[in-house]
Order: sequence, then C-alpha cells, then structure tokens
Amino acid sequence: MDQNNNNQDNGESVEKDQNEKQPNMESLLNESDLGINLLKSGDIKHGTIASISPGQILVSVGAKSEGIINGHEFEAVPPEDFAAMQVGQDILVYVVTPEDQNGNLVLSYARALEESTWLEAEKYLASKETYKGQVVGYNKGGLLVAFSKLRGFIPASQFSFSRRAAISGDSPEQSFGPMVGQEINVCIIEVDRERRRLIVSERAASNETRESIRDKVIDSLEEGEERTGTVTSLADFGAFVNINGADGLVHLSEISWDRIRHPGDVLKVGQQVNVKVISIDKESKRIGLSIRARQSDPWYENIKSFKVGQLVEGKITRLTKFGAFAKLENDLEGLIHISELSEKHIDHPKEALHEGDIVTLRIIKIEPESHRIGLSLRRVESQQYTDLDMKILQKELESGETTEKTSEEEKSEPKKKTRKKSEPSDLKTETTDLSNIEKPADSAEKKTD
Repeated sequence: MDQNNNNQDNGESVEKDQNEKQPNMESLLNESDLGINLLKSGDIKHGTIASISPGQILVSVGAKSEGIINGHEFEAVPPEDFAAMQVGQDILVYVVTPEDQNGNLVLSYARALEESTWLEAEKYLASKETYKGQVVGYNKGGLLVAFSKLRGFIPASQFSFSRRAAISGDSPEQSFGPMVGQEINVCIIEVDRERRRLIVSERAASNETRESIRDKVIDSLEEGEERTGTVTSLADFGAFVNINGADGLVHLSEISWDRIRHPGDVLKVGQQVNVKVISIDKESKRIGLSIRARQSDPWYENIKSFKVGQLVEGKITRLTKFGAFAKLENDLEGLIHISELSEKHIDHPKEALHEGDIVTLRIIKIEPESHRIGLSLRRVESQQYTDLDMKILQKELESGETTEKTSEEEKSEPKKKTRKKSEPSDLKTETTDLSNIEKPADSAEKKTD
C-alpha cells in the first residue's frame, strides 16, 4: 500500500518537474525575439531604423520584428529629426497598433517622443527639480516655456517677484512679447496627460515664499499709485485683489460710487481690475486699495442742478431716531434731521413721515466733501425764504416771457397758468443760480444746525 503511494507520489513529482522545465510559448517568443503578437497599443520600444524611403520608415523592434512609420505618423516626424535620421540609428517608437488590416505593425516616432517627455515631466514633478527652459510664446494669462517636445505654461501668478515688477504695458503683446526667447528657471508643479496640461512655476524655482513676496510688494508700493491686479476672493465687507503676489483689500465702500450690497454684484473672482493704493500698513502688512478712486465722482456732477434754498421733491426711504432720509433726483439722498421735520417737538420721525411718502423739501445745506445734503420739511413754507422763492419765480417767469411766439402758436397753446405763492411744489426742481441772490439771515437755522 505504502509502495503504491510512494510510486504515485514519485510519478507526480517527476511530471511536475518536467512541466516546470518545459518552457511555455511566451518565454520561447521572448527568447527568440518573436514576441510581435505580444506588443500592445501604447507600448514604447527601442528600435533600429532598417530603411528610409519616401513616405515610410521601416523600424526593427526585434530580430524578426519590423514595424512601419507611414501616413499621418510619418508626417508628424519633426523635420529637423527626420533630416538627421540614418539607417542603423536607434530610436524610440510608440506602438499605434500591433497589426493593421494589412498585417503591419504600425509605429509612431512623434508619439514616442511625446510620451517619453510626459514621463520625464512626471519625474521632475516628483523630484521638484528645477530646469532651465526657453520662453517660446505667450497668451493673455502668461508665458509658454519649452520642455523637450512639450510646452509648459507659466501663469502670471507664478512669475517671480522681479519679473512681475518689471511687467509694463496694457496688452499681452506689450507685457510678455519682449520675454520671448529668454531663458528661465522653472519647476513643474502640475502634470495632466489627459488634458495635455503642463504647468510650471518660476516663483517655486526661485524659492520665494508668500511672506517674502508680500514684503517685497509692500516695500515697492506707494500711496496714490495705480496698479493692475486680479480679484482673488470676495467677502461681505469687500474684495481681495492680488498685486504681484500680495493681496490688498478693496473695502465695500471703495468698490463703486454707487451703493452696492455685496462685492459680487459688480466683481467676480479672476477678474482683472485697476486699483489705486490708498493705504499701506507695513507693521500689520496690510494694503488698502480702491477701485472707485480711479473713477470720477458722479456726485459732483449730479449735485450741480441743486442749490441751497431750492425746493425739491423727495421720497422717504428710511426713518431713524435722528431723522429721515429722502431720495432726490439723480439718485442723490439727503437727510432731514428730526429738528427739521416739524415746528412742534416730536420724539421720532414716524410721527411726521412714513417710508414711501413723497414730500416737498427745502435744501438747507450742501457739503461736497462729505457728500451730505441737508433737507428741511418745516422750512418749505418758511417766511425766511418767501422773498427768495418769489425772486426765483420772477426770474423763471421773465425768462419765459422773452420767448417770442407767433399769433398762430399762441392760439394753439393753452394759456399758461400763473403760479401762486401758496404752491411751493411747483418749484421742486428749480435750477436757477442763487449765487447773486442775497440769502436772508436765519437765527433759527443756526440753532438747528
């Protein structure tokens, strides 16, 4: 029984040894360089040029394996590389297809170069090694730098501080054009083969930190100068704008002369804006910027149609414990102090007005520096301004009487109604120049102001 088992075991071991010693087909093909059928699309192989003829290159990738570079792949061979090719030269090739409809192994030289360059780029990305490349072009966002057969992109945000500080011009041609042909040290910071995206950085290669860049920018800035920056983030209180690598704050009140509720109403992240430096705090390393400071203040233009003493129409927009705000023409807003609401004492403006009310008001103060307009409700029919109102009305009537009309026009037009002193609302948008009209003294105004 034991003898039979031993014989059986010996037989199995002998058969196992024979199977282990017997080479399989794959190993035979590999040893004899007949592994053409084992090639896969996308493989990169070393080959030797067997022949060069018009429109075709024959490449040997094994003792008995030859592939062809023809058609589109032949046209894709860089002219300078093709001119230097010789029979017997070793080259890298990319397997397009192991066997086409004619049974040919189709190879590509250009794809092999590109694929090997991507592999090289991934090595540089992993090692964070710096390399020197040449600027070969630009677009509106930055520079294009050669990396073997690929082109890497340097966003303007990845320029070194010295390069950003030296940029001048209003267009990419003026800003980046002079840099074409220059050599530049860069690091690869992103590799994405699927999107054919290769991002490089000069800033990373120069070992500049965010803090050191900010310090250099702050030292280079001066209050009052104008710069171009990029909006990097938005908050309820304002927008952050990057200038050459350092962020400055544009407060909500400095974004526009118009009232806005949120920076996102007029700005978006990534937008380029022109700003004015209004403050620099080197101790706290803060930069204050303004967008509206570069624009003309529309308030001064809008206020030209208003004069102190003039009657205007306003819409009540807000009530506060100290007074009421009224919106006038040209989107101007004035304040009716609580003491100017009524001849009687009131504890809150709601006792005299409501939001949305449209009322006739008197302009009693204009302060251009602070953009303030003082209004009064109680002085609309004030005796103090009686003579002033009559003189304005008289000037308006006189200017109207100087217009000559034909008898036919007089017949076709209705007779003009004479305004009465008791109709102050008719004077609501008077624009007559009051500079030559003597304003009567008012002791009550001094008290209330």
